[in-house]
Amino acid sequence: MDIGVHLASVNLRHWGAVAEEADGLGFESLWIPDHVVVPAASAGSPHAGDDHPPIPSDVPILDPLAVLSHLAARTTRIRLGTHVYNIGLRHPFVTARAALTADVLSGGRLALGIGSGWLRAEWEAMGLDFDKRGARVDEAIEVCRRLWSEPLVEHHGAHFDFGPVAFEPKPSRPGGPDLHIGGDGAAALRRAATVGTGWMPMNHSLDDLPGAVARLGELAERAGRTTPIEVTIAVGSVTADEIKRHAEAGVTRLIVRPWTVSREASDGMRRFADEVLSRL
Repeated sequence: MDIGVHLASVNLRHWGAVAEEADGLGFESLWIPDHVVVPAASAGSPHAGDDHPPIPSDVPILDPLAVLSHLAARTTRIRLGTHVYNIGLRHPFVTARAALTADVLSGGRLALGIGSGWLRAEWEAMGLDFDKRGARVDEAIEVCRRLWSEPLVEHHGAHFDFGPVAFEPKPSRPGGPDLHIGGDGAAALRRAATVGTGWMPMNHSLDDLPGAVARLGELAERAGRTTPIEVTIAVGSVTADEIKRHAEAGVTRLIVRPWTVSREASDGMRRFADEVLSRL
């Protein structure tokens, strides 16, 4: 089981120090959230059963791939991830270039978690059709993967249309950064099975996961995949026994937040490393 940390609940001014601490303590990865804009009039939630957005419209937001490029210079070994990047809100030229930059500057440590998004108001504020976001996401993924791997790319699709372009340099890894597909529905499972290094469900209970992981394996086999697919779940904090239960359910990475307020993040990580990481 890999154990990462999530910076979503940490004040932005502490992100660098917390990243350095996590790197030194032996956490496998660190993850940051993404939004382009949160309109004042917003509704909905990424979490099943919630009727309101879990974030206010004036929440401080930094561009996640720019932040990860910065954190790459402050760390040495820890993987750097987005949980999750709303790939459909950007032109794939923008996504491919920003991800490439973070990938190159980190020496190939980028884990690009991507999703189709849940906040309708954000899509509408950008003049995009929320109800057609799935097709736009699929096309954006296709274009990015081609830009990262082919010497010359031309594309004429429903959402993006351009003549031949070159895109250099290429990423550290052949084919581009690892893609971790966020979401719970059939489309997310399909993307994870066909183009994803991993799957990042948000609304699956521990009891639901074995069946979903088995379904993911069936889809991957049907697609001709031979490599295992990582399964990443974000939690608060966990005990060694809870980690074992998640592993038995098919989870390969847990993203933890073993603190309640920003000023306790470093102490919380040190305690977790002492009491849990050291026993894995």
